[in-house]
Order: sequence, then C-alpha cells, then structure tokens
Amino acid sequence: MIEACRDRDFGRVFQLVKARAGIYPSMIARRCELTPSRVGEVIDGRRQLLHMDVIERISDGLRIPGHMLGLARRTWETPQNLTVTPREPTEAASPADMQLAANLPGTDVDSILALAAERDLSPSTLNALHSSIADYWRRDDEHGGETLRPAVLGQLRYVVGLLKEERSSPMRDGLHGIAAELARLTGWTYFDARQYHQARAYFTEALGLAKAVDDHQFMANVLACMSLQATYQDKPGDALALVTAAQDQARAAMGTTPRVLAMLAMREAFAHATLGNHGATHSAISEAHTHFGRISTDDPDPAWVAYFDETKLVVDTGIAHGRLGEAVLAEPLIADALRREHRTNHRGRALHAFWLARTQLQRGKLDEACHTAMDALVPAAAVSSQRVARHLREFHEQLEPFRREPAAVAFEFRLREVLARQVSGSPRP
Repeated sequence: MIEACRDRDFGRVFQLVKARAGIYPSMIARRCELTPSRVGEVIDGRRQLLHMDVIERISDGLRIPGHMLGLARRTWETPQNLTVTPREPTEAASPADMQLAANLPGTDVDSILALAAERDLSPSTLNALHSSIADYWRRDDEHGGETLRPAVLGQLRYVVGLLKEERSSPMRDGLHGIAAELARLTGWTYFDARQYHQARAYFTEALGLAKAVDDHQFMANVLACMSLQATYQDKPGDALALVTAAQDQARAAMGTTPRVLAMLAMREAFAHATLGNHGATHSAISEAHTHFGRISTDDPDPAWVAYFDETKLVVDTGIAHGRLGEAVLAEPLIADALRREHRTNHRGRALHAFWLARTQLQRGKLDEACHTAMDALVPAAAVSSQRVARHLREFHEQLEPFRREPAAVAFEFRLREVLARQVSGSPRP
C-alpha cells in the first residue's frame, strides 16, 4: 500500500482496499465521490487519477494519511501537537500528588497514544475473542458472510497486531489460534461468495498461523476447507490431494478426536465422489461412520468441529451418494437430515433442500422436486450466499426438459416472485 500510494497507483490502491479491507468498488466510489464506472476503469488500468482534488477525496474517503499521497496533513488526522493550559492550582500539591504527576506521561501525542496502545491481555480477553468467533459463525449460517467480512477482517488484523508485541508463551499460542480461526473464517466468507482466489489466500494465512504453534488439528481443518473449495471449483484431483494432506496432519497431531477424523473422512468421500470413484467413496463413507461411532462425551473436541453432529454426518453421506448419481441412496438421507436441521441455519437448509430436489428430479419425482425447491427459496432468500445461488441455478437448468409441466411452471412463477421481492426490497417471504 505504501508503494502504491507513493506511485499514486490508484488501481493498485483500490485492489488492495478491496482485498484486505473488504471495501468493494461501489463503496470506494461512494466514499471518494467517484462514479462506479470510473473506479472500475482505474482498477482495470484504463484511467489514471491525476487531479489534486480527486486525490484529496480519495485520501479523505479511504482515510489514507496525507503524507502517504504527498498531501498536507488531513483535517481528520491526529493533530501534531496538543497544547494544554493547566488551571492555576487552588492549593499546594501534596508530595503524593507530585509523585503521581511524575509517573504520568507527557502531554505530547506520542506519549498519549503509547498509553492508549498498552493492551493488558488476560485469559478472559482470549475467551471474549473466542466468543465473538462463535457468534460470527452463527451469523454466517443465518445470513451469509458478506456483511460480516469487514468486522472479521478488522478483528483478524487487530489480533495479528497483538502478536507483534512481547507475550508469554501461553498467551502467544492462544492469539495464534484465534488469528488462525479468524483467517479461516475470512477465507470461508470468500469461498461462500465464490471468490476463490481471495479465499485461498486467507486459508493459506490460517495454515501459516496454525503451523507457527504446531496446531496440526487446525491445519487439518483448514486443508479440509480448501479441499471442499476444490470440489466446487471442479478440481477433484486437488480436492483429494488436499484432504489427504489434512489427514496426514491429523495423524501427526496428539489426540486427534474421532469427530475430527469423521469429518475428514467425509471430505475424502466428497473428493472421491467428485472423481466418480464409487468404491473409494463408499469406503470413505464407511470410515466416517466408524469414527463417528467412537465419539465420546469426554472427547476434547476443538470448538471448530462441533458443527459436525449426527445430522451433518447424515446429510453429507446423502450428498456424497448424490455426487455419485446414487439418488436412491441419497434422497432418504438428505430428507431425514433436512427434517432435523435447525431452522436458523438458512444457508444449510437451502443447500440441502436443493440437493434433495436434485435427487428427487433424478428419480423422476418432478412434483416432489419442484415442491422441495420452492421450500428452499425461503431460506435461500434469507441468506447472501453465491454457493446457494449456484445450486439454485443448477436445479433451474435441470428443469429445462420439463419447462411446460405444471409443477415446473409453478416453481418458475414462485422463483420470479421471490426475485422480484428481493429486487424491490420488500420483506422476504
């Protein structure tokens, strides 16, 4: 960013602001009083910004300190000096007061900021950060990660900043773990938005943070996320290589729990299913169920694997069969899991309902498939997720041969109704 500002390479500046702060071109345009098309042209390298008033608006809109762009100090920046005029004392100061005053910082800005920057961390601080991560995941399930990303990114950079200071080993390890979780969550929000390049960058950052403290279980978790992304990118070979690496990390960890091993085996099943390997997929599914059957209430499961419960095992088993085209096996499993799934998990319910609709369509159950897909539109409209949108498009394309059938016509009408509500900003159904 420093180099881009020095060169006044605003295309690069805007790209960095988007990638690292989650501020998209439309937001840049509003903040800097530019048109979205002009911002797009700058990012594409088709336009340069040379006028001083425009550069000043960019400095103010994106809060880039003036000196970085060769400008005078901006009015919103911290003033260089503070002038303090003390009141006349009404009585002589006591020796205790004089000693207290001697220990206080001076009135210059540097000393004030140094005092404000002192961060006394405690285990309760780490607990609070973990709680916020759990809340982020809950909100991600309910609404999608697009609107969460700026907050998650800000907290990630805050924690990474804390790691630059001297800490005790337990505190440092705890901060590394939290930073790794935040980086994985950031990567997940990009993955869910199908912005795969950015997702991979943050997953890689999460891997590095976990590796710094030898947290092999969490490294396995991140690699499993990357494997799932590879299946969505239609890169099954990469998916299998990544989940194999994840299982290697899990074996290298001390005390990897059966729940973690079950989750990894199911990701392996997804990779094999995407490759069309029937035998290997069935074997991985069996292994996942075997590990899950060994789960004990005394297991020291990491918090990040708690989502992998019996309902998740069942629905993932159904999806793995569905990926192989085994609709007869897939349909009852996905339907059973969908009945059990929590109502607030809008993205999960939408994804799984579209999977169920696809398997029903494969079995020739057109009416049931369209009815299931119509039910899926409700949670789909409640969450911002490009993955959900992709599943909707795929089902819509599979309906093409049946476009004139009454069930398909009813689904099309309902879909257009929901889309119209979203465009107009009306309350969701």
